[in-house]
Amino acid sequence: MRRKVLSVLVGIILLIALAGCGSKSQEDVIKALDEKMDEITSYQAEAKMTFQTGSKPQVYNVEIWYKHPAYYRVSLKNADKEQSQMILRNDEGVFVFTPALNKSFRFQSDWPKNSSQAYLYESLVKDILSDSKAKFKATKNHYVFETKTNYPNSNVVPTQEITLNKKDLSPVSVKVMDTDRKALLTVQFSKVEFNKKFDDDAFDTSKNMTGARLEVPTMAEAKDKAMEVMYPVQLPEGVKQIDEKEVASENGKRVIMTFGGEKTFTLVQEKAKVLPATSTPTLVNGEPVDLGFAIGTLTDKTLTWSYKGVDFTIASDDLTPEEMVMVARSVQGKAIK
Repeated sequence: MRRKVLSVLVGIILLIALAGCGSKSQEDVIKALDEKMDEITSYQAEAKMTFQTGSKPQVYNVEIWYKHPAYYRVSLKNADKEQSQMILRNDEGVFVFTPALNKSFRFQSDWPKNSSQAYLYESLVKDILSDSKAKFKATKNHYVFETKTNYPNSNVVPTQEITLNKKDLSPVSVKVMDTDRKALLTVQFSKVEFNKKFDDDAFDTSKNMTGARLEVPTMAEAKDKAMEVMYPVQLPEGVKQIDEKEVASENGKRVIMTFGGEKTFTLVQEKAKVLPATSTPTLVNGEPVDLGFAIGTLTDKTLTWSYKGVDFTIASDDLTPEEMVMVARSVQGKAIK
């Protein structure tokens, strides 16, 4: 009887040992990710991106194209296509298109290498490989890493949780969290196809500008329609609104808000002007920055973006780029009048 019990125990121990041999360690997965990046020549992915930085969640559908070594096409659309934008990178530079306004900007930028990008696979892998203190766990179907982020506003969102499929190391989800571990940005991937074959002109500037305009109708000029004034719901500590005034502008009115206290800045908003369809991209000295609901242009002292037919500008000698991004992402509060 004792021999039978002993043999059963030995069998169980062997099974546990064998199961342990079959599981991959953090070092094994990191090595596999490094090798996979050497093998990938391209990919196409689809995802749903949700931001929790304003008064209500902002949900976008994202389609990502990537071709080695540095071609990108990222299309962002909300449910009704009212706020649709595209980021394109090719040999000519980095472009941001807003088809509803016929707006296009060209940047001489290192994007997307200059910061973390939650919807780009190689950016997620880079963050995993570069964080020597990354946390790791394995579930039945997934590998989960917790790493530090590399955002301009990384003090606000210092941590991200990256979930990968065990089968092929493809991305499943990303949670970008604040200091209280609240997810301010989540990305849920629904489709990932590695080594996708793209047409030779898939990343061509003219083709993508034309395609974006055909897919999203140009916003009609509506000078008589009242502009909905928006307010930031997050401000730097010790800062409050001290003034607001309206002045006439070419497209109706311009609202100028002044904020003061420990730091000062101005927020300007006015109806966006729809440009002619033949407009060429405007060269911009700045960096494209993802605000969640829009792609903005960030310089040392200004941050500009368009949202729902309105142009916004934050100007300040005091705010850091991190603070300008924080304020801009929260400009979704409606006027109470």
